[in-house]
Amino acid sequence: MKVAIQGIPGSFHHQVALLNFGKEAQVLPFMSFEEVAKSVASGAADVGIMAIENSIAGAILPNYDLIDRYDLVIHEEYYLHISHQLMALPGQTIAELTEVRSHPMALLQCKAFLSNHPQIQLIDDLDTASVAKRIQEEKLRGVAAIASEIAAETYGLEILAPQIQTVKDNFTRFIFLTKEKSNRSEAANKVSFKITIRNEAGGLAKLLTMLADKNLNLSKIQSIPVMDTPWDYAFFIDAEFAAEQSYQEAVEQMKQRFGELKIFGEYTSRKG
Repeated sequence: MKVAIQGIPGSFHHQVALLNFGKEAQVLPFMSFEEVAKSVASGAADVGIMAIENSIAGAILPNYDLIDRYDLVIHEEYYLHISHQLMALPGQTIAELTEVRSHPMALLQCKAFLSNHPQIQLIDDLDTASVAKRIQEEKLRGVAAIASEIAAETYGLEILAPQIQTVKDNFTRFIFLTKEKSNRSEAANKVSFKITIRNEAGGLAKLLTMLADKNLNLSKIQSIPVMDTPWDYAFFIDAEFAAEQSYQEAVEQMKQRFGELKIFGEYTSRKG
């Protein structure tokens, strides 16, 4: 199994790959989400792992566009509890630190803890795990990273303070992407789709009313303008359904009454 991820070993994407596909999977690291999408679309990877939203920061909207442009299929979803650790080369204390480097979002999510150590300079970096790797390779003393527990294990760093994120219930939703559509599981109760609403008064309101009447529970809706048609909007929607017949009726009505429909995937909701 070839699994494409964004980031390097020790990243949260790498953690999701290990948890779901095991150490025997061949992990293909890429620096951008678009490279992940390309690798799946070309067949270089069997599956791609992509973060799609965070419980604090919200949706990663550009990734929906990648799924659409590369005609990828959402095969599964996975929720990872995000736990940030403060780590450095072994034998140091927090009092000896002069810098903490990490992704800007990780620094923001640990703001309360970091405010208790005003002597430490906060420096934005491209990735959480890459900072840990650089500290190990360059033997940077006085410099700490904020990254995952697996990053500390991968690069031989010591965790000086565990779970320093301000909000303890911090989750990121990841999706598993494939090139081809597989047989749908009987347990499937969630759908991700894009619908382009015609430019008419009350179009979105009518759509949402219809979905509610069919007992589809919307967990997320994001809008983007349609580039080729001014004032038309496409909506990326995630919805859960309980009754198969009502869901299929909703699909038919969307096709007939509301505009262009593209289903990205039908799968099982993993939200606990």
